[in-house]
Amino acid sequence: QVQLVESGGGLVQAGGSLRLSCVASGSIDSINAMGWYRQAVGKQRELVASIISGGSTNYADSVKGRFTISRDNAKNTVYLQMNSLKPEDTAVYYCNADLKSTYSHGTFRYWGKGTLVTVSV
Repeated sequence: QVQLVESGGGLVQAGGSLRLSCVASGSIDSINAMGWYRQAVGKQRELVASIISGGSTNYADSVKGRFTISRDNAKNTVYLQMNSLKPEDTAVYYCNADLKSTYSHGTFRYWGKGTLVTVSV
């Protein structure tokens, strides 16, 4: 059984910062990419940022220069530091991980349940 659990969401004023964390736990053999997606009300889920095991990162244009993704491979944890937050960043943020579990024969994508980020004007 594999679980991804996000934390760190909340209410913040525009211009403020939040740090999201996501821990992957369970019978995990290896983790390749990890990432963050978000879904605002009435919109499709979109990629925010991703990071592969070697450390290379990818960001949505809307968050470049404001958000930073990082990971701690020893702790199976991925972080998202969000600075200069804007009201349009308001969304449920989901963590994902492409990983191989002990009981699978391949790599699959797992998702957390999400954490709400609300940015007020």
